[in-house]
Amino acid sequence: MSPLKPQPPQARRVAVVGGARVPFARSDGPYATASNQEMLTAALDGLAERHGLTGPGAVGEFVAGAVLKHSRDYNLARETVLGSALDPRTPAYDVQQACGTGLQAVIAAANKIALGQTESAVAGGADTASDAPLGVNDRLRRILLEVRRAKSPGGRARALARIRPAHLVPDIPRNAEPRTGLSMGEHAAVTARAWGITREAQDELAATSHQRLAAAYERGFFQDLVVPFRGLGRDQNLRPGSTAGKLAALKPVFGLDAPGPTMTAGNSTPLTDGAATVLLASEEWAEARGLEPLAYLTAYETAAVDFVGGDVAGGEDGLLMAPAYAVPRMLERAGLGIEDFDLVEIHEAFASQVLATLAAWEKRGLAPVDRARLNTAGSSLATGHPFAATGARIVATLAALLAERGGPGRGLISVCAAGGQGVTAILERA
Repeated sequence: MSPLKPQPPQARRVAVVGGARVPFARSDGPYATASNQEMLTAALDGLAERHGLTGPGAVGEFVAGAVLKHSRDYNLARETVLGSALDPRTPAYDVQQACGTGLQAVIAAANKIALGQTESAVAGGADTASDAPLGVNDRLRRILLEVRRAKSPGGRARALARIRPAHLVPDIPRNAEPRTGLSMGEHAAVTARAWGITREAQDELAATSHQRLAAAYERGFFQDLVVPFRGLGRDQNLRPGSTAGKLAALKPVFGLDAPGPTMTAGNSTPLTDGAATVLLASEEWAEARGLEPLAYLTAYETAAVDFVGGDVAGGEDGLLMAPAYAVPRMLERAGLGIEDFDLVEIHEAFASQVLATLAAWEKRGLAPVDRARLNTAGSSLATGHPFAATGARIVATLAALLAERGGPGRGLISVCAAGGQGVTAILERA
């Protein structure tokens, strides 16, 4: 008699129960002296207070990350737990996938819940462009390592004598891809030209993002999602009076090496500080605590493009175009089309990138996205974009939007990321 083969466990539904974030702030502003850990702790404490997560064992684990990390942040998630209202016995670990970090953290936590390995988890991320880590000049670093290895005082003195003033210049993080040397904005400008994205369309999308975010705040939508922090009660980058006409007055800042540049500071996200968290759980866990799920995470997909040697000039493999491949794959697997979604959330790294993604989806056979369903409460052009926090912000926002509608609904998430990557997901409400 042959031994029975173990059967894979049945995946459980993963509920999005709630979210909390601090208002996002422009870099070198109100949060200039706030660390990743301080911001993430504030967001986590807000979530814990609102959902009763302060008891022993209330949360199975905490998953979070940051893109710009000091060496002291090597164990960011765990240190955040230890400084928060959560039970100190809550396990925690870090993830990082550039701008996809927050959503990838949600996926990592959801997988454990789906497999029955934990009943609840919090996912999130934080980033500060104000407190970016400064590295030691590499030439100075090599000399200091030689000093450490020296066997005698004389050897150490000879190594130290080679230090020059130029060696004292710190290594400042650059917003550029190591493989190309181009900034994300310059990469996006190449894609914008390839897809024929106009300045007018970009400014209109950016203005709409501000107007919709302002309207969402005015109707109290963010009351249960945003935790006041350091004097801010709403996102500092928000400009309620933004119009396409006002944005048209701004000068281009990217793509200046080619005729007709279209990308400005107004239709691009600013450097931003902030943190966001999301509470995920099994249906049983939520029901036992009297918490009604906002929505359920039902599918996710990641992709990457060859933005170094691929069809970059043609637009197919632009740095931020991976969602153009991830979303069609995910929808095919789920048996869905764009027309099956009530809401669509696309991370607005740049207005041009959103518009290029929409065009690429259509080229790949998907139906056009109804603009009335796109980023209905505003997105990154208005909120700002603390890299690792954006995915968690979008998940919590979309879940709350689906719940606000009442009744069944379905939402799509698309996040582009540095390194030519994309992270996408589907939320549903029965």
